Amino acid sequence: MKRLLLLTAAISAIASAVPAAAQSVAITNAKLVIGDGSAPIEGGTVVVRDGKVVAAGRNVAVPANVETVDAGGRYVTPGIVAGFTRIGIVEVDGVDQTNDSIASNSPFHAAIDIAPAINPRTSAIALNRAEGITRAVVAPETRGAIFAGQGAIIDLGTDSNPVSLPRAFQFMEYGESGARAAGGSRPAAIVAFRDALKAASAYAKAPGAYLDQGRDALVNRADAAALGAVVSGRVPLLIHVERASDMRALVALGRDFPAVRMVFVGASEGWMVAAELAAARIPVIASALNDLPEAFESLAATQSNVGRMKAAGVTVGIGIINDNDTRQARYEKQYAGNLVALTKIPGATGLDWNAAFAAISSVPAEAMGLGGELGSLRPGRHGDVVIWSGDPLELDSAALSVYIDGVKQSLATRQDALLKRYLEPQEGALPKAYTR
Repeated sequence: MKRLLLLTAAISAIASAVPAAAQSVAITNAKLVIGDGSAPIEGGTVVVRDGKVVAAGRNVAVPANVETVDAGGRYVTPGIVAGFTRIGIVEVDGVDQTNDSIASNSPFHAAIDIAPAINPRTSAIALNRAEGITRAVVAPETRGAIFAGQGAIIDLGTDSNPVSLPRAFQFMEYGESGARAAGGSRPAAIVAFRDALKAASAYAKAPGAYLDQGRDALVNRADAAALGAVVSGRVPLLIHVERASDMRALVALGRDFPAVRMVFVGASEGWMVAAELAAARIPVIASALNDLPEAFESLAATQSNVGRMKAAGVTVGIGIINDNDTRQARYEKQYAGNLVALTKIPGATGLDWNAAFAAISSVPAEAMGLGGELGSLRPGRHGDVVIWSGDPLELDSAALSVYIDGVKQSLATRQDALLKRYLEPQEGALPKAYTR
Protein backbone atom coordinates (compact mmCIF):
# COMPACT_ATOMS: atom_id res chain seq x y z
CA MET A 1 0.00 0.00 0.00
CA LYS A 2 2.84 2.42 0.86
CA ARG A 3 4.47 1.92 -2.55
CA LEU A 4 1.10 2.43 -4.26
CA LEU A 5 0.66 5.76 -2.46
CA LEU A 6 4.18 6.85 -3.47
CA LEU A 7 3.53 5.88 -7.09
CA THR A 8 0.24 7.75 -7.03
CA ALA A 9 2.07 10.86 -5.81
CA ALA A 10 4.56 10.61 -8.68
CA ILE A 11 1.77 10.21 -11.23
CA SER A 12 -0.04 13.21 -9.77
CA ALA A 13 3.14 15.25 -10.11
CA ILE A 14 3.56 14.47 -13.78
CA ALA A 15 -0.14 14.98 -14.41
CA SER A 16 0.11 18.49 -13.00
CA ALA A 17 2.87 19.21 -15.52
CA VAL A 18 0.47 19.15 -18.49
CA PRO A 19 0.98 22.45 -20.36
CA ALA A 20 -1.85 24.96 -20.22
CA ALA A 21 -1.95 24.78 -24.02
CA ALA A 22 -2.97 21.09 -24.01
CA GLN A 23 -5.40 20.54 -26.86
CA SER A 24 -7.91 18.10 -28.34
CA VAL A 25 -7.67 16.13 -31.56
CA ALA A 26 -9.09 12.95 -33.10
CA ILE A 27 -6.98 10.94 -35.55
CA THR A 28 -9.02 8.52 -37.64
CA ASN A 29 -8.46 5.88 -40.34
CA ALA A 30 -5.21 4.79 -38.70
CA LYS A 31 -3.17 1.65 -38.45
CA LEU A 32 -3.30 2.22 -34.74
CA VAL A 33 -0.54 1.04 -32.40
CA ILE A 34 -1.51 1.25 -28.73
CA GLY A 35 2.11 0.70 -27.68
CA ASP A 36 1.41 -1.87 -24.96
CA GLY A 37 2.64 -4.86 -26.94
CA SER A 38 -0.67 -5.54 -28.65
CA ALA A 39 -1.02 -5.82 -32.44
CA PRO A 40 -1.86 -2.79 -34.61
CA ILE A 41 -5.55 -2.06 -35.16
CA GLU A 42 -6.63 -1.45 -38.75
CA GLY A 43 -9.06 1.42 -39.21
CA GLY A 44 -8.44 2.68 -35.70
CA THR A 45 -9.14 6.04 -34.07
CA VAL A 46 -7.47 7.81 -31.17
CA VAL A 47 -9.16 10.71 -29.41
CA VAL A 48 -7.20 13.19 -27.31
CA ARG A 49 -9.18 15.65 -25.20
CA ASP A 50 -7.50 18.44 -23.25
CA GLY A 51 -4.14 16.78 -23.68
CA LYS A 52 -5.09 13.28 -22.53
CA VAL A 53 -6.10 10.15 -24.45
CA VAL A 54 -9.78 9.40 -23.82
CA ALA A 55 -10.30 6.58 -26.31
CA ALA A 56 -8.29 4.50 -28.78
CA GLY A 57 -9.37 1.55 -30.87
CA ARG A 58 -11.78 0.49 -33.59
CA ASN A 59 -15.29 1.98 -33.83
CA VAL A 60 -14.40 4.87 -31.53
CA ALA A 61 -16.86 7.75 -31.78
CA VAL A 62 -15.37 11.15 -32.55
CA PRO A 63 -16.80 13.87 -30.27
CA ALA A 64 -18.30 16.99 -31.81
CA ASN A 65 -16.17 20.15 -32.02
CA VAL A 66 -12.89 18.23 -31.98
CA GLU A 67 -10.36 18.69 -34.77
CA THR A 68 -10.26 15.53 -36.89
CA VAL A 69 -7.23 14.30 -38.83
CA ASP A 70 -7.50 11.48 -41.38
CA ALA A 71 -4.34 9.36 -41.14
CA GLY A 72 -5.02 7.75 -44.52
CA GLY A 73 -4.36 4.23 -43.23
CA ARG A 74 -0.88 5.13 -41.99
CA TYR A 75 0.73 3.97 -38.78
CA VAL A 76 -0.34 6.04 -35.78
CA THR A 77 1.53 5.34 -32.54
CA PRO A 78 2.25 6.79 -29.14
CA GLY A 79 5.27 9.05 -29.11
CA ILE A 80 8.55 7.29 -28.47
CA VAL A 81 9.83 7.41 -24.88
CA ALA A 82 13.63 7.50 -24.93
CA GLY A 83 14.57 5.19 -22.07
CA PHE A 84 17.93 6.75 -21.18
CA THR A 85 19.52 9.92 -22.55
CA ARG A 86 21.37 13.10 -21.63
CA ILE A 87 19.36 15.26 -24.01
CA GLY A 88 19.05 18.91 -23.01
CA ILE A 89 22.01 19.10 -20.64
CA VAL A 90 24.81 19.00 -23.22
CA GLU A 91 25.14 20.99 -26.42
CA VAL A 92 28.81 20.57 -27.44
CA ASP A 93 30.64 17.72 -25.74
CA GLY A 94 34.04 19.38 -25.83
CA VAL A 95 32.87 22.78 -24.56
CA ASP A 96 32.56 22.75 -20.79
CA GLN A 97 30.33 25.81 -20.75
CA THR A 98 27.62 23.87 -22.60
CA ASN A 99 27.96 20.64 -20.61
CA ASP A 100 25.91 20.36 -17.41
CA SER A 101 25.97 16.57 -17.22
CA ILE A 102 28.97 16.38 -14.83
CA ALA A 103 29.86 18.41 -11.74
CA SER A 104 33.54 17.58 -11.50
CA ASN A 105 34.44 19.66 -8.43
CA SER A 106 31.20 19.74 -6.49
CA PRO A 107 30.96 18.44 -2.91
CA PHE A 108 27.43 17.29 -3.81
CA HIS A 109 26.52 14.18 -5.77
CA ALA A 110 23.17 12.50 -5.08
CA ALA A 111 21.66 15.90 -4.25
CA ILE A 112 22.36 17.36 -7.69
CA ASP A 113 19.11 18.04 -9.56
CA ILE A 114 19.60 18.42 -13.32
CA ALA A 115 16.14 19.85 -14.04
CA PRO A 116 17.14 23.56 -13.87
CA ALA A 117 19.90 22.95 -16.44
CA ILE A 118 17.70 21.45 -19.17
CA ASN A 119 17.71 23.81 -22.12
CA PRO A 120 14.58 23.63 -24.32
CA ARG A 121 16.51 25.26 -27.17
CA THR A 122 19.18 22.57 -27.29
CA SER A 123 19.39 21.51 -30.92
CA ALA A 124 19.02 17.82 -30.01
CA ILE A 125 15.48 18.41 -28.73
CA ALA A 126 14.17 19.66 -32.08
CA LEU A 127 16.13 16.99 -33.97
CA ASN A 128 14.68 14.12 -31.96
CA ARG A 129 11.17 15.57 -31.84
CA ALA A 130 11.18 15.52 -35.65
CA GLU A 131 11.97 11.80 -35.41
CA GLY A 132 8.95 10.99 -33.25
CA ILE A 133 10.57 11.17 -29.80
CA THR A 134 8.12 12.90 -27.45
CA ARG A 135 9.49 12.11 -23.95
CA ALA A 136 12.94 11.29 -22.64
CA VAL A 137 14.60 10.06 -19.48
CA VAL A 138 17.51 12.46 -18.82
CA ALA A 139 20.29 11.50 -16.43
CA PRO A 140 23.46 13.19 -15.14
CA GLU A 141 26.92 11.60 -15.23
CA THR A 142 29.11 10.63 -12.30
CA ARG A 143 32.45 12.11 -11.33
CA GLY A 144 34.15 11.27 -8.05
CA ALA A 145 31.27 9.31 -6.49
CA ILE A 146 29.02 6.41 -7.43
CA PHE A 147 25.92 8.63 -7.32
CA ALA A 148 25.44 11.13 -10.14
CA GLY A 149 22.31 12.91 -8.99
CA GLN A 150 18.61 13.27 -9.68
CA GLY A 151 17.39 12.89 -13.25
CA ALA A 152 14.24 14.17 -14.93
CA ILE A 153 11.56 13.15 -17.38
CA ILE A 154 11.20 15.74 -20.14
CA ASP A 155 8.91 16.34 -23.07
CA LEU A 156 10.37 17.44 -26.37
CA GLY A 157 7.73 20.06 -27.15
CA THR A 158 8.37 23.48 -28.59
CA ASP A 159 7.32 25.28 -25.40
CA SER A 160 9.81 26.73 -22.91
CA ASN A 161 9.05 24.27 -20.10
CA PRO A 162 10.48 20.86 -21.05
CA VAL A 163 10.50 19.26 -17.59
CA SER A 164 7.57 16.89 -17.14
CA LEU A 165 8.81 15.50 -13.83
CA PRO A 166 11.90 16.78 -11.95
CA ARG A 167 13.77 14.57 -9.49
CA ALA A 168 12.13 11.55 -11.12
CA PHE A 169 14.95 9.14 -10.24
CA GLN A 170 18.46 8.81 -8.87
CA PHE A 171 21.28 7.64 -11.15
CA MET A 172 24.25 5.57 -10.01
CA GLU A 173 27.27 3.87 -11.59
CA TYR A 174 28.40 0.37 -10.63
CA GLY A 175 30.78 -2.03 -12.39
CA GLU A 176 33.99 -0.58 -13.81
CA SER A 177 32.88 3.07 -13.63
CA GLY A 178 31.48 2.70 -10.13
CA ALA A 179 34.64 0.97 -8.96
CA ARG A 180 36.77 3.85 -10.20
CA ALA A 181 34.53 6.42 -8.54
CA ALA A 182 34.53 4.54 -5.23
CA GLY A 183 38.30 4.29 -4.97
CA GLY A 184 39.31 1.50 -7.32
CA SER A 185 37.31 -1.67 -6.69
CA ARG A 186 33.83 -3.12 -6.81
CA PRO A 187 33.93 -4.06 -3.10
CA ALA A 188 34.62 -0.40 -2.34
CA ALA A 189 31.61 0.58 -4.45
CA ILE A 190 29.37 -1.87 -2.59
CA VAL A 191 30.54 -0.47 0.75
CA ALA A 192 29.88 3.07 -0.48
CA PHE A 193 26.43 2.03 -1.70
CA ARG A 194 25.46 0.39 1.60
CA ASP A 195 26.84 3.28 3.64
CA ALA A 196 24.95 5.84 1.59
CA LEU A 197 21.63 4.00 1.94
CA LYS A 198 22.16 3.62 5.68
CA ALA A 199 23.05 7.30 5.98
CA ALA A 200 19.89 8.22 4.07
CA SER A 201 17.81 6.04 6.37
CA ALA A 202 19.39 7.66 9.43
CA TYR A 203 18.79 11.13 8.05
CA ALA A 204 15.15 10.33 7.32
CA LYS A 205 14.59 9.17 10.90
CA ALA A 206 16.26 12.18 12.57
CA PRO A 207 17.32 14.99 10.21
CA GLY A 208 18.30 17.28 13.05
CA ALA A 209 20.66 14.73 14.58
CA TYR A 210 22.48 13.92 11.35
CA LEU A 211 26.19 14.68 11.60
CA ASP A 212 27.41 16.47 8.49
CA GLN A 213 31.15 16.91 8.11
CA GLY A 214 30.89 18.96 4.90
CA ARG A 215 33.43 18.10 2.22
CA ASP A 216 34.98 15.48 4.51
CA ALA A 217 31.71 13.56 4.86
CA LEU A 218 31.22 10.35 2.92
CA VAL A 219 27.54 11.32 2.64
CA ASN A 220 26.78 14.96 3.36
CA ARG A 221 23.42 16.24 4.56
CA ALA A 222 22.14 17.25 1.10
CA ASP A 223 23.06 13.91 -0.45
CA ALA A 224 21.53 11.97 2.45
CA ALA A 225 18.30 13.93 2.08
CA ALA A 226 18.15 13.23 -1.68
CA LEU A 227 18.79 9.53 -1.16
CA GLY A 228 15.85 9.42 1.23
CA ALA A 229 13.60 9.24 -1.83
CA VAL A 230 15.50 6.11 -2.90
CA VAL A 231 15.49 4.21 0.39
CA SER A 232 11.78 4.92 0.84
CA GLY A 233 10.95 3.78 -2.71
CA ARG A 234 9.50 7.15 -3.74
CA VAL A 235 11.71 7.23 -6.84
CA PRO A 236 13.53 4.47 -8.75
CA LEU A 237 17.30 4.04 -8.62
CA LEU A 238 18.76 3.67 -12.10
CA ILE A 239 22.05 1.78 -11.96
CA HIS A 240 24.44 1.47 -14.88
CA VAL A 241 25.72 -2.10 -14.72
CA GLU A 242 26.94 -4.39 -17.48
CA ARG A 243 28.52 -7.57 -16.00
CA ALA A 244 26.41 -10.53 -14.92
CA SER A 245 28.25 -11.00 -11.61
CA ASP A 246 27.76 -7.29 -10.83
CA MET A 247 24.03 -7.65 -11.33
CA ARG A 248 23.98 -10.62 -8.98
CA ALA A 249 25.80 -8.55 -6.34
CA LEU A 250 23.23 -5.77 -6.67
CA VAL A 251 20.31 -8.19 -6.52
CA ALA A 252 21.76 -9.61 -3.28
CA LEU A 253 22.27 -6.14 -1.81
CA GLY A 254 18.73 -5.23 -2.75
CA ARG A 255 17.38 -7.90 -0.42
CA ASP A 256 18.69 -5.84 2.50
CA PHE A 257 16.89 -2.74 1.22
CA PRO A 258 13.59 -4.12 -0.12
CA ALA A 259 11.99 -0.71 -0.63
CA VAL A 260 14.67 0.37 -3.14
CA ARG A 261 13.31 0.19 -6.70
CA MET A 262 16.33 -0.75 -8.80
CA VAL A 263 16.32 -0.35 -12.59
CA PHE A 264 19.38 -1.67 -14.41
CA VAL A 265 20.72 0.37 -17.33
CA GLY A 266 22.94 -1.10 -20.06
CA ALA A 267 22.99 -4.72 -18.83
CA SER A 268 25.06 -6.18 -21.69
CA GLU A 269 25.33 -9.52 -19.88
CA GLY A 270 21.77 -9.46 -18.59
CA TRP A 271 20.86 -12.60 -20.53
CA MET A 272 23.15 -14.60 -18.24
CA VAL A 273 21.14 -13.63 -15.14
CA ALA A 274 17.75 -13.15 -16.77
CA ALA A 275 15.93 -15.59 -14.49
CA GLU A 276 17.31 -13.83 -11.41
CA LEU A 277 16.32 -10.38 -12.73
CA ALA A 278 12.82 -11.62 -13.47
CA ALA A 279 12.49 -13.17 -10.00
CA ALA A 280 13.69 -9.93 -8.38
CA ARG A 281 11.33 -7.90 -10.61
CA ILE A 282 14.11 -5.56 -11.68
CA PRO A 283 13.32 -3.78 -14.96
CA VAL A 284 16.09 -3.18 -17.47
CA ILE A 285 16.72 -0.27 -19.82
CA ALA A 286 19.09 -2.09 -22.13
CA SER A 287 21.62 -1.07 -24.73
CA ALA A 288 19.87 -2.89 -27.53
CA LEU A 289 22.60 -4.11 -29.84
CA ASN A 290 25.83 -4.42 -27.86
CA ASP A 291 27.56 -7.40 -29.43
CA LEU A 292 31.25 -6.59 -28.97
CA PRO A 293 33.29 -6.77 -25.74
CA GLU A 294 34.10 -3.07 -25.52
CA ALA A 295 35.18 -3.58 -21.91
CA PHE A 296 36.01 -6.45 -19.59
CA GLU A 297 32.58 -6.10 -18.02
CA SER A 298 30.80 -6.87 -21.32
CA LEU A 299 32.75 -9.86 -22.61
CA ALA A 300 29.51 -11.84 -23.02
CA ALA A 301 27.67 -9.14 -24.97
CA THR A 302 25.31 -10.44 -27.65
CA GLN A 303 22.64 -8.92 -29.88
CA SER A 304 20.29 -11.59 -28.52
CA ASN A 305 20.54 -10.06 -25.04
CA VAL A 306 17.23 -8.16 -25.10
CA GLY A 307 15.29 -11.02 -26.67
CA ARG A 308 16.64 -13.55 -24.19
CA MET A 309 15.82 -11.36 -21.21
CA LYS A 310 12.31 -10.73 -22.52
CA ALA A 311 11.80 -14.47 -23.08
CA ALA A 312 12.82 -15.07 -19.44
CA GLY A 313 10.18 -12.65 -18.18
CA VAL A 314 12.30 -9.54 -17.61
CA THR A 315 10.70 -6.15 -18.27
CA VAL A 316 13.06 -4.74 -20.93
CA GLY A 317 13.03 -1.33 -22.60
CA ILE A 318 15.66 0.35 -24.75
CA GLY A 319 18.02 3.21 -23.87
CA ILE A 320 21.24 4.60 -25.33
CA ILE A 321 23.63 5.06 -22.43
CA ASN A 322 27.11 6.08 -23.67
CA ASP A 323 25.86 5.77 -27.26
CA ASN A 324 25.78 9.44 -28.29
CA ASP A 325 23.16 9.75 -25.57
CA THR A 326 23.30 13.56 -25.62
CA ARG A 327 21.64 13.89 -29.03
CA GLN A 328 20.72 10.63 -30.78
CA ALA A 329 17.71 9.15 -29.00
CA ARG A 330 16.33 8.60 -32.48
CA TYR A 331 18.64 5.58 -32.78
CA GLU A 332 16.11 3.71 -30.65
CA LYS A 333 13.73 3.27 -33.61
CA GLN A 334 16.48 1.60 -35.64
CA TYR A 335 17.54 -0.56 -32.72
CA ALA A 336 13.98 -1.74 -32.17
CA GLY A 337 13.69 -2.57 -35.85
CA ASN A 338 16.95 -4.51 -35.72
CA LEU A 339 15.59 -6.55 -32.81
CA VAL A 340 12.67 -7.51 -35.06
CA ALA A 341 15.12 -8.48 -37.81
CA LEU A 342 16.95 -10.77 -35.38
CA THR A 343 13.89 -13.03 -35.29
CA LYS A 344 14.72 -13.93 -38.92
CA ILE A 345 18.29 -15.04 -38.13
CA PRO A 346 18.76 -18.71 -37.19
CA GLY A 347 20.02 -19.06 -33.65
CA ALA A 348 19.38 -15.44 -32.71
CA THR A 349 16.72 -14.19 -30.32
CA GLY A 350 14.95 -10.91 -31.01
CA LEU A 351 11.53 -9.39 -30.42
CA ASP A 352 8.35 -9.49 -32.46
CA TRP A 353 7.21 -6.14 -33.87
CA ASN A 354 4.68 -5.47 -31.12
CA ALA A 355 7.15 -6.12 -28.29
CA ALA A 356 9.85 -4.13 -30.07
CA PHE A 357 7.67 -1.03 -30.33
CA ALA A 358 6.59 -1.41 -26.70
CA ALA A 359 10.31 -1.45 -25.79
CA ILE A 360 10.56 2.17 -26.98
CA SER A 361 7.18 3.35 -25.72
CA SER A 362 5.29 1.82 -22.80
CA VAL A 363 8.08 -0.28 -21.26
CA PRO A 364 10.48 2.59 -20.44
CA ALA A 365 7.55 4.47 -18.91
CA GLU A 366 6.61 1.44 -16.81
CA ALA A 367 10.23 0.99 -15.67
CA MET A 368 10.15 4.56 -14.37
CA GLY A 369 6.85 3.93 -12.55
CA LEU A 370 4.95 6.14 -15.01
CA GLY A 371 3.17 3.58 -17.17
CA GLY A 372 -0.14 5.03 -16.07
CA GLU A 373 0.79 8.39 -17.59
CA LEU A 374 3.11 7.88 -20.53
CA GLY A 375 4.12 5.52 -23.31
CA SER A 376 0.85 4.18 -24.69
CA LEU A 377 -2.50 5.27 -26.13
CA ARG A 378 -4.52 3.77 -23.33
CA PRO A 379 -7.14 6.13 -21.88
CA GLY A 380 -5.73 8.57 -19.32
CA ARG A 381 -2.25 8.75 -20.80
CA HIS A 382 -0.74 11.96 -22.13
CA GLY A 383 -1.79 12.69 -25.69
CA ASP A 384 1.60 12.08 -27.29
CA VAL A 385 0.81 10.76 -30.77
CA VAL A 386 2.81 10.35 -34.00
CA ILE A 387 1.59 9.81 -37.57
CA TRP A 388 4.22 8.03 -39.67
CA SER A 389 4.81 7.78 -43.40
CA GLY A 390 5.35 4.02 -43.05
CA ASP A 391 6.41 1.39 -40.55
CA PRO A 392 8.07 3.44 -37.75
CA LEU A 393 10.70 0.74 -37.22
CA GLU A 394 11.88 0.96 -40.82
CA LEU A 395 14.66 3.38 -41.76
CA ASP A 396 12.78 4.83 -44.72
CA SER A 397 9.83 5.98 -42.59
CA ALA A 398 9.47 9.50 -41.24
CA ALA A 399 7.30 11.23 -38.68
CA LEU A 400 4.69 13.25 -40.60
CA SER A 401 2.96 14.77 -37.57
CA VAL A 402 3.94 14.80 -33.89
CA TYR A 403 1.54 15.72 -31.09
CA ILE A 404 2.57 16.27 -27.47
CA ASP A 405 -0.32 16.64 -25.02
CA GLY A 406 -2.55 16.97 -28.07
CA VAL A 407 -0.58 19.95 -29.40
CA LYS A 408 0.78 19.59 -32.92
CA GLN A 409 4.51 20.25 -32.90
CA SER A 410 6.86 21.88 -35.35
CA LEU A 411 9.13 19.38 -37.11
CA ALA A 412 11.57 22.03 -38.31
CA THR A 413 15.23 21.58 -37.35
CA ARG A 414 18.39 23.59 -37.73
CA GLN A 415 19.51 21.02 -40.29
CA ASP A 416 16.44 21.81 -42.41
CA ALA A 417 17.22 25.52 -42.28
CA LEU A 418 20.84 24.97 -43.31
CA LEU A 419 19.78 22.70 -46.15
CA LYS A 420 17.42 25.32 -47.55
CA ARG A 421 20.05 28.01 -47.20
CA TYR A 422 22.94 26.25 -48.90
CA LEU A 423 21.42 23.59 -51.18
CA GLU A 424 21.45 25.86 -54.24
CA PRO A 425 24.06 28.60 -53.75
CA GLN A 426 23.58 31.56 -56.09
CA GLU A 427 26.07 33.88 -57.73
CA GLY A 428 27.41 36.58 -55.44
CA ALA A 429 27.85 36.65 -51.69
CA LEU A 430 26.72 33.57 -49.82
CA PRO A 431 24.18 34.06 -47.02
CA LYS A 432 25.58 34.61 -43.55
CA ALA A 433 25.66 31.48 -41.43
CA TYR A 434 24.14 32.82 -38.21
CA THR A 435 21.27 35.20 -38.73
CA ARG A 436 18.60 33.30 -36.78
